[in-house]
Amino acid sequence: MKKVALLEGDGTGPELIEAMMPVLKASGADAEFIRCEGGAEWWEKNKGPSFIPDATWKVLEEADCCFKGPTTTLSAPGTPRSVAISIRQRFNLYANVRPIKSFPNHIGPLGPVDFVCVREGTEGLYSGIEYKLSDDVASAVRLITRDKSTKVARFSFEEARRRGWKKLVAINKANILKVSDGLFLESVHAVGTSYPEIAVEDLYVDNFAQQLMKNPQRFDQTVVVGTNLFMDIVSEEASGLVGSIAMIYSANIGDSHAMFEPAHGSSPKYKGMDKVNPAATILSAAWMLEYIGQKSAGEAIFAATTRVVSEGKHVTYDLGGTAGTREMANAIASQL
Repeated sequence: MKKVALLEGDGTGPELIEAMMPVLKASGADAEFIRCEGGAEWWEKNKGPSFIPDATWKVLEEADCCFKGPTTTLSAPGTPRSVAISIRQRFNLYANVRPIKSFPNHIGPLGPVDFVCVREGTEGLYSGIEYKLSDDVASAVRLITRDKSTKVARFSFEEARRRGWKKLVAINKANILKVSDGLFLESVHAVGTSYPEIAVEDLYVDNFAQQLMKNPQRFDQTVVVGTNLFMDIVSEEASGLVGSIAMIYSANIGDSHAMFEPAHGSSPKYKGMDKVNPAATILSAAWMLEYIGQKSAGEAIFAATTRVVSEGKHVTYDLGGTAGTREMANAIASQL
């Protein structure tokens, strides 16, 4: 039986995990879920150098993959780096993948869309290399390596090929960041020579952000890949195209490990209110089941969630409904 390390997270994370579990059970998923501590709320009680205790790291290392509920990252200097970044860097999960696809009867404000954002997840400005040069000057290093750029590029081309898509867009700011983004683009195009059927277009990040609001359908059936900070921002922008970031599921994938998580944050102001949309959590778990070899269970959850969202009878406020977290999750489970 596959082992899944399960971090419940902060804020609304634990209640989203609790809503998710009956859906997994109804799907017939066969895995051992090992609950772990970690996150800002755990750290506030225990302190230490990390949001993740040693016992949790041990479980993570022994598990086949990890599922992480949304966690809170404190912004004060001197506090630990985020749970997600810590896990991505420890296990070299270089590809953060967020499909951006509209759901039936819940089309966003600019029409239906269908593309995939791939973000390099371990370096760039998120490397955490910062210096206080004086009381008035601080510096951060944007680390770009050929190794990680090549890995995330190859993943992106493979994702396009797997889907039968013929286009990849490389997000950059090479007109300003000539050396670092120059290296990233050089790596993307070098990998692209092995995928002659897939066209590559380079777009500056500001231009891409503008076009995403002007004509998002231009990027349908396209894999969009870029460095860490750029893709963090534009994938969040893209989530608005499907009407709610609570519909955006995601995976962090490396060569031998993976972490799955909803793309949204922990929403602490809604903690305990049974209010937030569980779809991204449930769909991330469905993707995780496919990763550990339980494709039929994962596909069934995707289909059941699509039906519930399409019908619109048992959906949360962000989708125009009145259902709570548990009611929407239970509706998805009942479809299974």
